[in-house]
Amino acid sequence: MTHPIDARLAELGLTLPDSPAPAANYVPYVQVGNLIFVSGQISMDANGMIKGVLGDNMSVEDGAAAARLCGLSLLAQVKAACGGDFSRFKRAVKLTGFVNSTKEFGDQPKVVNGCSDLLVEVLGEAGRHSRSAVSAGALPFGVAVEIEGIFEIE
Repeated sequence: MTHPIDARLAELGLTLPDSPAPAANYVPYVQVGNLIFVSGQISMDANGMIKGVLGDNMSVEDGAAAARLCGLSLLAQVKAACGGDFSRFKRAVKLTGFVNSTKEFGDQPKVVNGCSDLLVEVLGEAGRHSRSAVSAGALPFGVAVEIEGIFEIE
């Protein structure tokens, strides 16, 4: 039987990417008790990394779309942490979003909304979370957005 989260993703026409492998000396997630701490997921799609600087060569809308893709990668890591299905998933707890932006740019929350909105769209009330959205003068590989998350499982 299909889990409701998988069904909702299909209904929205969304596919989770393969769980990205770490790019350095760290693990993609760590479980402590009933919490899953997911390492930062960078903005990427099937064509590769989504690079750019908000306030310079990238619009808020493009940044939010990049953040949405980070959200799909976060969900892919959570699913992997749950053994390949969402049966143990309980809720999103906290996101920290990093936006590659100029010092004058102040719409980081609008960019990270791309991820937050996705989680609520897919998970309903279980997707509501606390959050920080901060500016970064640069991000790894020049990507536009990186988001890490904490999730509760049973």
